[in-house]
Amino acid sequence: MEKQEPKVFISYSHQDADKEWRKEFVRALQQQGVDVWLDETRIRPGDSISDAIEAGLRGSDTIIYLINPESLKSAYLYFELGAAMGMNKRLVAIVPQDIDLSQLPQPFRVRKFLWRQSPQETANAFLCDVSGKAA
Repeated sequence: MEKQEPKVFISYSHQDADKEWRKEFVRALQQQGVDVWLDETRIRPGDSISDAIEAGLRGSDTIIYLINPESLKSAYLYFELGAAMGMNKRLVAIVPQDIDLSQLPQPFRVRKFLWRQSPQETANAFLCDVSGKAA
């Protein structure tokens, strides 16, 4: 039986200043064979945003949350988090080193999260945790 590559949904704040980091992170995952669902590449003009997001969540194995101060204020974070929990998805938060962990939503505080490093290092850490071996 052929090994199936992980399918991940990336949740992030559209207000963040980390667009280049996010692009590099997505590219690093894709180079390792991960099927990445990212709204800016998967939602077409005319699509229902909420329907597309729901379909992206349902079709993904893992939901990766790129946490920063802006994302913690976003209603979309909590919508996507609630939907993902209702669908029993694997939740992985990527957290910057300087964030106050008490600000994380409870579902992230009771799960192992990843510290944000370079995009490649963070992708490798995620893949190592998913596969149980070095990426």
